[in-house]
Amino acid sequence: MTSARTTLAVAALSCCAIAVAAPPGLSASDQAAAFQGAGFKKSGSHWKKCDDPTPSYTPGEIAEVRDLNGDGRPEALITEGGTFCYGHTAAGYSVVTRQANGRWKLVTGGTGMVRFLATKGTGGWPDIEVGGPGFCFPVERWNGKAYVLHRHEYEGKRCTPSG
Repeated sequence: MTSARTTLAVAALSCCAIAVAAPPGLSASDQAAAFQGAGFKKSGSHWKKCDDPTPSYTPGEIAEVRDLNGDGRPEALITEGGTFCYGHTAAGYSVVTRQANGRWKLVTGGTGMVRFLATKGTGGWPDIEVGGPGFCFPVERWNGKAYVLHRHEYEGKRCTPSG
């Protein structure tokens, strides 16, 4: 009986999370184009980049939409979760930007949890802290072509990763 209740509760929460997954501001067609620009594929009612068969998998969702670099066009942070594809961190991310022609293009992506920082790289792009297990996280900076490792930080202070 308890197992059935747990299963029902998890299913209900999953349903609700999907219903509120996309922040306001993107049309359904822009949401689909953003997912496609990040390399996700539609699978039933979900968007997937990782083909994770485990029950702990969390399908892609648009976690945040805003103009990150001040060019007047939106960027979207897309997240996905699961240990099968993302290891102990169990989280993956993709950052996409809407181009002048309306198409969405992948800017960066990888394993971890993203936090946009106030410090900036070329073209006004914010530095990105890529969190995960541990206490000293990589911070990537846009160099005009790609996000590359710039430093490591923990709680806003520079650090040196161990090991």
